Amino acid sequence: MKADFPPVRACIFDMDGLLINTEDIYTLCADIVLEKYGRPPLPWSIKAQLMGVPGSSTGDVFHSWAQLPIPREQFNKEQKEQQQIHFPDCKPLPGTAKLLHSLTAACNINGAKIHIALATSTNRINYDLKTSSPETKDLLSNFDDNRRILWDDPRLANARGKPAPDIFLLALKSINDSLAEGEVPITPEECLVFEDSVPGVEAGRRAKMRVVWVPHQALAAEYEGKEKLVLAGRIGLVKIGDESQLGEVDDGWGVKLSSLEEFPYRDFGISVMP
Repeated sequence: MKADFPPVRACIFDMDGLLINTEDIYTLCADIVLEKYGRPPLPWSIKAQLMGVPGSSTGDVFHSWAQLPIPREQFNKEQKEQQQIHFPDCKPLPGTAKLLHSLTAACNINGAKIHIALATSTNRINYDLKTSSPETKDLLSNFDDNRRILWDDPRLANARGKPAPDIFLLALKSINDSLAEGEVPITPEECLVFEDSVPGVEAGRRAKMRVVWVPHQALAAEYEGKEKLVLAGRIGLVKIGDESQLGEVDDGWGVKLSSLEEFPYRDFGISVMP
């Protein structure tokens, strides 16, 4: 890690696959429909190309592989029906409850309060389903309502999806707009983005924020040997231009963790209560 980074003052979190186990549930729902039509389970070699990509379940990559005997719209409808059944079974991932609870009471090494926000590509209907259990509802209650950015938030009107930086920049704005009197506005360099998807990491890098990548174990296996490119935001699953926004390999702005358990607060200039 570069020694000249300022201590973190804000942490911005993705939700799906990072805080709650929705990636496994998305796979389950897809597999149920695939099996119904005699197709094999969704392999991670394909899923890795879909995660974090808007509209990927109805896109060419998935359907070129799936070769389903039904229209894309029918698959989408049946998949959503399964999601309505299974999303309420979402659970927090290991370490997430402790991390969020600790950050709400934390300061950085300069004594500045740590602020947190949520930035998810999930819409309100699916968010309510995913957070309907007591465990997930309690987990997400750590975020103030105005610092909880969902994809259909009116504040995101005309915004681009990840890997564009728009949602993370809005999350930072939501924090700065609600700082206490006397608090200096937080800069992107003072922000730490938490992501599990590759496009999400790229979005964080494009926002000029530091990034912690916490991939699903199976996703990590798919990108073995390419971790440095992921952390630089240079995989390029979705081409959006603005190459100058991307990072450089080994520039210190991104790190990979296997889970959010035993998070290394001190590495980011964060002090937590014992």
